[in-house]
Amino acid sequence: MAEKSLGNPAVVGLAGFGGTTLLLQFANLGLCSTGVVMWTGMFFGGLMQLIAGFKEFQLGNNFGFVAFSSYGTFWMALGAIQFCQVNKILPITASDVGWFLVMWTVFTLVMLVVAVRESWAHGFLFFTLLIGFILLDISHLVPGLEFVTKIAAIDLIVCALTAWYIMAYIVFAQVNVKLSLGRAWMK
Repeated sequence: MAEKSLGNPAVVGLAGFGGTTLLLQFANLGLCSTGVVMWTGMFFGGLMQLIAGFKEFQLGNNFGFVAFSSYGTFWMALGAIQFCQVNKILPITASDVGWFLVMWTVFTLVMLVVAVRESWAHGFLFFTLLIGFILLDISHLVPGLEFVTKIAAIDLIVCALTAWYIMAYIVFAQVNVKLSLGRAWMK
């Protein structure tokens, strides 16, 4: 009897990350409300990535484990922050959100160091994510520069689509459709 292979948990992690990131940027551009982002972030971006991270742990993939688990909890936390802001449960300012984002900026820088050793696409994903976080940090922490959120949104749409491209690479490979992730930026 042939051994049955398991699915790659990265596909659902990348799907959740890409989809929720894309939707948030639509909200940042004024195309949809943050309510839909909050709930999508909790489940598609949050829970789905958290599950993918735990499955990556079972496979012994530390990069996938920390990336998906951490960014999954990012989406859950961001959803909870939005919920608290809308319902005035806790006082949360733009500056508070800015410092929350700074923490994730530093984390993303660490992840970028690993990602550039994976493939060109992985490096590009984390590079655009880092740029997006830096721009969001500025828009939340520097008074008068809130418009920078729109610039961040364009960058993060590219990031989200890159995540979906990597997801497609993995899914398509199973049906013998070959895409390329490109050579790693450095070894």
